Amino acid sequence: MVNTEIPRHYTASPSSFGGTPHLTINRDVTIDLDSTNAFEGKMERPHSFDHANECLVGPEKLLEVWFSASATSLPVNTAPEGLKVVSAETWRDMLDLVNCKILSVVESEHVDAYLLSESSMFVFPHKIILKTCGTTTLLSGLPRMLEIAALVAGFPHAVADLVKGTATAAMPYRVFYSRKNFLFPDRQRGPHRSWRDEVKSLDKLFLGGSAYMIGKMNGEHWYLYLTEPNTILTPPATPDRTDTRTRILQLPSSKTAIPAYHEHEEDGQDETLEILMTDLDEQNAKQFYLDHASAVAEGRYYQQAHKARADAQEHLGTIKEEDSDGCQTPGNIYYSDDTIDIFSNTSDENSGYTSYEDLSFPEELATEGHALGTVVSESSGLAGVYPSSKYPDARIDAYLFTPCGFSANGVVPSPSGCSATHYFTVHVTPEPHCSFASFETDVPSRQTGRETADVIEQVVGIFKPGRFSVTLFEAKAAMSDGSSSDDEDGMGGWRAIQLKAAKRCGRMDNIRGYRRIDRIVHDLEGYELVFKYYERYDWEGGAPRLGEVWF
Repeated sequence: MVNTEIPRHYTASPSSFGGTPHLTINRDVTIDLDSTNAFEGKMERPHSFDHANECLVGPEKLLEVWFSASATSLPVNTAPEGLKVVSAETWRDMLDLVNCKILSVVESEHVDAYLLSESSMFVFPHKIILKTCGTTTLLSGLPRMLEIAALVAGFPHAVADLVKGTATAAMPYRVFYSRKNFLFPDRQRGPHRSWRDEVKSLDKLFLGGSAYMIGKMNGEHWYLYLTEPNTILTPPATPDRTDTRTRILQLPSSKTAIPAYHEHEEDGQDETLEILMTDLDEQNAKQFYLDHASAVAEGRYYQQAHKARADAQEHLGTIKEEDSDGCQTPGNIYYSDDTIDIFSNTSDENSGYTSYEDLSFPEELATEGHALGTVVSESSGLAGVYPSSKYPDARIDAYLFTPCGFSANGVVPSPSGCSATHYFTVHVTPEPHCSFASFETDVPSRQTGRETADVIEQVVGIFKPGRFSVTLFEAKAAMSDGSSSDDEDGMGGWRAIQLKAAKRCGRMDNIRGYRRIDRIVHDLEGYELVFKYYERYDWEGGAPRLGEVWF
């Protein structure tokens, strides 16, 4: 008897349950994929390749384009499914401009999660989130993304004008682009060689954007570009146009007016948590190597076979072939000392097979990226961040690269019965000389029943980084429009927001095993931004590798 049980949470084919997220794998891409091709942030491998000098170019680039304030407020004449009407083949053409491939897709009613060779993409009816790593040219795909939203999904748009040199482009509701400082900016390509070039690229598309640098100019910092609600497309270039100036945010902002609140998501909360970790503990990082994962998979395979054999012997017993009169009595089960080993194969061809130790470990469980990705997501504890006991319809699509490296997307339908579906995504490069891991999610803290700091501690405990940064981006509550019944100058609402932020920030300051080095809280055009940087108490790795500094 061979145990062919699929690992828990692994769906290699569409689910038969309506509304349940299901997985489709692009095996044409995954068959020859390894971490060299998957994480192009690494140096090209010359003939005289030296692995010790191979390094990750830097953290991921994150682009979020909203074409409507919510999935329930799509503009008139837009396709009922919004962006979800766009086929994978169409997105594939856009991703070619970004220099990444689709590995697999988890489709659900409210969001389609694309696992990419270079990180992830999430497509909702009203917005698209694209996160890419290495030397990908993410912003090079943005014009095509706007064109697809216009021509395929039917969002309001500006028509192409060949005379003025403009392409057909949907008019976004809001645009967000962010990243941490690059470790090796000189290895980036296209518009990503510097933050200044990225801002210029975005200004060519959108009018009135704002650029920020959050953190220390000569330390760990984070860049952000965002537009105001109802973004206006930039008209053709004029000689007197000035570039957007990057504002440097290092201290909490003063009591400034808070912009009007815009419509939130269906569950009433719009927040994104991102954890960027470097200098991972080497023992913890071993979980994300193929050799280690294969050993774990093999151990589990034989353990399950052993358990199945023991359970069968305990519950099935022996089927006695003849009764006392020498006649067979079909259907009756008898228990005796002459137990038949149901794991023995009695054919002449396989007469030597007598126990589970003789089972042949399936090769795909030792080499197939999605199967091993599922093993790693469970054995590492990542599957427990949003457990199936609380989120029974959640699905994880994970991939383990060869010889190392890991990516995973999670689709998390709300357990409260509302129509919202959220996501999380994880990406890991475990090599000790350039180790990096990222975790991002928009699952609201209110929905989890835990504080944000608890989620941070759970994720950080999986990787045990020497240092990490946290950004928490949260839309303002409806009360934050500056009005208050008991305070005519609007300060009552402001104080309530400050108290809430202070409580959350206070708990986030105390992550077990780490000291908080930097903290910034700022109000940004309808959102509250919290940025924090931590180092492990026993960390002795010296100053952070800055790479890109702002001078």
